[in-house]
Amino acid sequence: MGVRPLWVAARRPIVRFSVVSRRLSLGGRVFRDDALEGKTALITGGGSGLGLAMAERFVGLGARVFLVGRSADRLTAAAERLGHPDRVAHHAADVRDDAAVERAVAAAESRFGSVDVLVNNAAGNFLAATEDLSANAFNAVVQTVLYGTFHATQCVGRRMIRSGRGGSILNIVAGYAWTGSAFVVPSAVSKAGVLAMTRSLAVEWATYRIRVNAIAPGPFPTEGAWQRLMPADVEQSSLERIPAGRFGEPSELANLAAFLCGDASPYITGECVTIDGGRWLTSGGEFNALVRMPRDRLKELFAELRPKK
Repeated sequence: MGVRPLWVAARRPIVRFSVVSRRLSLGGRVFRDDALEGKTALITGGGSGLGLAMAERFVGLGARVFLVGRSADRLTAAAERLGHPDRVAHHAADVRDDAAVERAVAAAESRFGSVDVLVNNAAGNFLAATEDLSANAFNAVVQTVLYGTFHATQCVGRRMIRSGRGGSILNIVAGYAWTGSAFVVPSAVSKAGVLAMTRSLAVEWATYRIRVNAIAPGPFPTEGAWQRLMPADVEQSSLERIPAGRFGEPSELANLAAFLCGDASPYITGECVTIDGGRWLTSGGEFNALVRMPRDRLKELFAELRPKK
């Protein structure tokens, strides 16, 4: 028997946990237990999904973690899950509001001292035909992803500059930041802007010993994003376009984030690391395949995915 082509191998049933991912979820013995000890990391969108996965990894490696998000209840639940009340705190703030971000960062400083690591993870996204977008819908995503990233970056960056300690800033983008993608134009525009900001500030702020990098995740099953972006008939077709034959595990992204934000990568700046099982190399825009569906049915599907009021 010969080796099956990747596009055949990828058609196996969806597997949520693999042997590799289980090992990684335990740390994979990649890092020392104190790899981030002494560092304070502020994570926007840290109350759930990938933000919470990164927070969990950082805490496990000895960091102090300050969670920022819009929902106070969600942040409280996340902090309880993380444990370590001496090293975990939170503050509710909308990253679209620069004054609210200033208050959140001031609260982090008050609790833990200077912020050494900023992870810009807060995001918003939904599937929509662009001709059906309202100005408010477009603006809501751009304000959260692009403006929100700028607000947090400038606020924390100014403090890093004044302190003379430098630091690390990590932005969460997407593979379609450079390819674009149908049906998520507000997000694609915003992520492309964040990627340009990443590369621009990596040069501009290097003199202050501030490193700025990005991660471009492919599909990672998380409750919120999955419900909005991956209905069942889209999920299978998405899986089939991943050469690795599976979706990512949050622990895998969290390990990459810990590496980029820690002292093991002092010469890496201005880089965007893709973690998607090879997907973007084979398929370009993440949602481009949806153009093959009848447009009327597609718009019905998008309507079904919108949160019910």
